[in-house]
Amino acid sequence: MQAQLSTLELCAGAGGEALGLEQAGIAHAGLIEIDQHACNTLKLNRPHWNVLEKDLFKFTDASAFKGVDIVSGGLPCPPFSKAGKQLGHLDERNLFPVAIDIIDQLRPRAVMIENVRGILDAVFEDYRNGIKKQLKKLGYKVDWKLLQASDYGVPQLRPRVIFVALRDSEMDRFNWPDAHKIKAKTVGETLYDLMAADGWKGAKLWKERADEIAPTIVGGSKKHGGPDLGPTRAKRAWASLSVNGMTIADAPPERDFVGMPRLTVPMVARIQGFPDDWKFSGKKTNAYRQVGNAFPPPVACAVAKQIAEVLNAAGRLVQVAG
Repeated sequence: MQAQLSTLELCAGAGGEALGLEQAGIAHAGLIEIDQHACNTLKLNRPHWNVLEKDLFKFTDASAFKGVDIVSGGLPCPPFSKAGKQLGHLDERNLFPVAIDIIDQLRPRAVMIENVRGILDAVFEDYRNGIKKQLKKLGYKVDWKLLQASDYGVPQLRPRVIFVALRDSEMDRFNWPDAHKIKAKTVGETLYDLMAADGWKGAKLWKERADEIAPTIVGGSKKHGGPDLGPTRAKRAWASLSVNGMTIADAPPERDFVGMPRLTVPMVARIQGFPDDWKFSGKKTNAYRQVGNAFPPPVACAVAKQIAEVLNAAGRLVQVAG
């Protein structure tokens, strides 16, 4: 019987990517995350996971995880985000060098790293090629692709870049997941039952008005941003869907509520692709920030399945040869 594939997850956050990998049948040898609230979320939902509350910059010895099949993670976005200064390698939060060092120590069979669309900007071409060259020296072939979350059933415009690296002999068998297999629902279709949960009489009319998928959920950072749906442009987009993006609500609209409703954390989590039973630790601001910064599980699952298919097929070939 073939052993279950395993991963070491870097910058695990609230578990969006980790949950997607789990859904793809991949076990977690360890999950490293610096934020206490996110670590508590991981432990709350998966008490059996090996969650390590650590600063990745100080994680210099990864030898305990020798033998993992995959190194995965969502490295900090601000160094490459258009919402920041796009300082790239000059940004103190850039963790690509640390990730490559861990990959060098562990030499996993595959790598799966998520980041923002901005990393594909022309200004970072040399940096991307530098990552490619470093991984090539370690025996990997690298590919990256911009994936749109709504193409995988997530009711949100959320473009994300995925880096996949596999051994030269295995990368040729890797295929990016097919898009549009699951049609993304509108915001109204996605959230109607949650909006109507406290008997709001306007829920049905609101559902008809909220007739498109959501704009990108913005999580904010510890330095900037609170529990709201993003900058002015994003708030206007939400207003066109009859959603008040100024703040996050503690509860659904009451029966006689009039006006544009606000979203609750569970509503935002559903838009982000989390299952309803995934709970977020911490007060509203911390919980919302975890949701907003997460990688949608359905997208992570789709990519991870393709990686697992390659690795499992290679394992079967070895078994037959043996």
